[in-house]
Amino acid sequence: MADQKQSNVLSWLKGLGPGLIIAALVFGPSKMTITSKLGANYGFDLLWIIAVAIFFMVIFTNMAARIGYATQQSLLSSIKARWGKGVGIIIGIGVFLVCTSFQAGNSVGVGVALAELTHTSTTPWIIAFNIISIALLFFRAFYKVLEWLMIALIGLMLLSFIVTVFLVNPDLKQTAAGFIPSVSEGSQGLVIAFMASCFSIVGAFYQSYLVQERRRIRQLQPNQPEPKRRSDSVTGIIILGFMSAIVLICAAAILHPRNITVNTASDMSLALEPLFGSYASGLFLIGLFGASFSSIIGNAGVGGLLLGDALGYGNNFSAKSIRFFIALVMLAGAIIAIAFGRLPLELIVFAQSVTIFVVPVVGIAMYLIANDEKLMGKDKNSTFVKVAGALGLLVILALAVINFKDIFLK
Repeated sequence: MADQKQSNVLSWLKGLGPGLIIAALVFGPSKMTITSKLGANYGFDLLWIIAVAIFFMVIFTNMAARIGYATQQSLLSSIKARWGKGVGIIIGIGVFLVCTSFQAGNSVGVGVALAELTHTSTTPWIIAFNIISIALLFFRAFYKVLEWLMIALIGLMLLSFIVTVFLVNPDLKQTAAGFIPSVSEGSQGLVIAFMASCFSIVGAFYQSYLVQERRRIRQLQPNQPEPKRRSDSVTGIIILGFMSAIVLICAAAILHPRNITVNTASDMSLALEPLFGSYASGLFLIGLFGASFSSIIGNAGVGGLLLGDALGYGNNFSAKSIRFFIALVMLAGAIIAIAFGRLPLELIVFAQSVTIFVVPVVGIAMYLIANDEKLMGKDKNSTFVKVAGALGLLVILALAVINFKDIFLK
């Protein structure tokens, strides 16, 4: 009986793999930064943004998972077959550039976390952990290593944040009021950045590749059970929303009343200082390291794999060409990070906003593929998903227009 329970737990954890990888790559240092700034600047007022972003993220991640199950070819291959090779290449290169720009923030997050913990320079840590990340690419079972690493790091973050939110003991009425939609004055830029990062069309798109990679692995190991489809996406994204809400609540309860503006990692760690004293910074930096390191691997995997697939090198995680492109994202991000030498918070917010210009094309293409009954069969979008997905695309397009006006017309 004990062995059966242990087997069920392991099977459940394995089923979470793709969803947790998406959660880990989305919940990077940029997410911690933006969410902390939302809570510190506007209290509990913008908690509802998390619920909206997670709702749409669940819709599109589940959509991508169904595409992965229903089709034998990759999602980019389906796009190229329908709209031409050029469209696929544009999407692949666009995603590669977006991921490379965020990789700098991930690398700096690792460097800052360990440098402040050890009172050393950020540069050696950035170099060391990018080398470790690249070394992981040479494991024969790279995907399996990636899955379990994501599960471990997400577990570390969850433990840190759950303990924190219980000790913060936030006002329940204020917390509940935060889920009533309202837009605080001056919050537009952060709201756009948060929606761009949390409602990650690129992350959802990647889900189809993770599902197909797990199917490829199961074909090599036929005795492995088929995991439940719902576990593959929804649970991981809900965990992402849970972590985002916890960070915002902590910042709202501690930083906002003290009028602390978040500009550095040390500012963010002040949310824990009244509770953990001299240990507050260390606890926060451990969480920052977990978020940053998991995103180094996950984010690079997205950019490298999609670029490789767009250029005709396939979508096999274990292929040498794909590993080269993934390593290229890591290398470029590390170089940019070392050049900055610090956590460029305003650059992160700006970079998250810029993704809005890339994701509409990706989202529309994925939505139309998932609506194609001939291609998808019984896994095509239901009426509810069609409506919810269309609303999600309208949100993305509206944010793109607003962002364009803010960046280029002011």
